[in-house]
Amino acid sequence: MTIAIHIKFYSDAGHGWAKVSKQFLARLGIENKITSYSYERGDYAYLEEDCDVSTLCKAAEANDYKIMWDEQPQANHSRIRSYEPYHTADGSVYQYQW
Repeated sequence: MTIAIHIKFYSDAGHGWAKVSKQFLARLGIENKITSYSYERGDYAYLEEDCDVSTLCKAAEANDYKIMWDEQPQANHSRIRSYEPYHTADGSVYQYQW
């Protein structure tokens, strides 16, 4: 049975990020596969659109989740860019292999 999950997608003129709870990343088993190109603040990670959103989508599909995107475009420079870079659960930084 597929479960629909709503995820906010924020974007500005240059980039975009999916806001996902860190708890959900852990449930999918990808909390240590998110790069430092993404950001975090509090209980949430803001996954960058080029690589980490793909990681999220693949893991969600493999775990029977269907993502419903709630787009939040912004005309100005997003404040997400000022958040802390994402660190893995053990405090390290994941290095994506191209």
